[in-house]
Amino acid sequence: MNGRLLNWSRVRQMLQKEFRQMLRDPRARRVLFIAPILQLVVFGYAVNTDVRNAATMIVDHDQTYESRALVSALTSSGYFRVADRSQQPRDLVSALDAGRVLVGLEIPEHFARDLAAGREADVQLLVDGSSANTANVALGYATQIIGQWGLTHGAATAAFANSDARPGVDLRVRAWYNENLESRVYNVPAVIGTIVLLMTLLLTSLAVVREREIGTLEQLMVSPLRPLELIVGKTLPSVFVAFVDLTLITAVSLLWFHIPFRGSAVFLFVASVFYILTGIGLGLFISTVSNTQQEAFMAMFFFFLPAIMLSGFMFPIANMPAALQYVTYIDPLRYFLEIVRGVFLRGAGWRILYPQALVLAAMGILVITAATRRFHKTTA
Repeated sequence: MNGRLLNWSRVRQMLQKEFRQMLRDPRARRVLFIAPILQLVVFGYAVNTDVRNAATMIVDHDQTYESRALVSALTSSGYFRVADRSQQPRDLVSALDAGRVLVGLEIPEHFARDLAAGREADVQLLVDGSSANTANVALGYATQIIGQWGLTHGAATAAFANSDARPGVDLRVRAWYNENLESRVYNVPAVIGTIVLLMTLLLTSLAVVREREIGTLEQLMVSPLRPLELIVGKTLPSVFVAFVDLTLITAVSLLWFHIPFRGSAVFLFVASVFYILTGIGLGLFISTVSNTQQEAFMAMFFFFLPAIMLSGFMFPIANMPAALQYVTYIDPLRYFLEIVRGVFLRGAGWRILYPQALVLAAMGILVITAATRRFHKTTA
């Protein structure tokens, strides 16, 4: 019995103690199991870069069927709504300056005549760029709508006027994996990864520090429990709670937000094991270098916020400076976001995403080993 690495009888007693301590408080149960669901719902709606019903001002100098058809194509998409009209370009400038509209469309005279003659018909599109992300999305929508309308309507008009005219390009656009280009489909799986990381860090970063503050850590250390048995007893309940949270918020993302799930649930489960162990190891390491719960809480967020920024959740990693792109390689959230988005949206599995899973496994082993050694030193 004494020669074994772990005494499972003692570990079982430690697990019972941890589960009782973790779940006996009704407020703690709400934080552990209800708060992640609320966070997913709130962030699922809030983290949305789609542009809908963007206020648009129209300055139509042509006043023809063709100009009205162009405006109708823009507004019927649902992305834009006509908030104002004018015949004066200065009114458009004033509306953009005052922030009353996001987009301004100016259609010049002879617009229909140029289309009928087969010439290029110019229009001017102005976008309020003070919010760069929204402006880029709105500009992309408008450019695609106007370009597609020009290809179809302009070619048809020219062909009607000249039977020898033939359109030179037949452009057909399809978006794979996210057919409607909804940002929620892309963002909700990423929110799952951030919530799981937050919960694992919270559960373990405060565990050892709380025992130290209330004076029970010394009692545990003089008990027959070995340090490894103490760590196993501390981490396994956190693993269980993290998986329950992962299951709950995944179910909400599928049933409430209707996010497509095209990949392997088994692969996602295995990759989540590696990811959760990495988060728990990081939280445990934070708890060994902190003397109070306040220090542990601050250290946790000192890691958590940069992890989100560098993961590709908010900003594409390819757009970051080269030095920061190298830093992202030590961010576990980066790899899990690639996995969860690949599994949910593209139906990717082991064959494509195994490098990310192996990196998470290596990270989990490394941080748990480092936390265990650090724990031995701080409790020796």
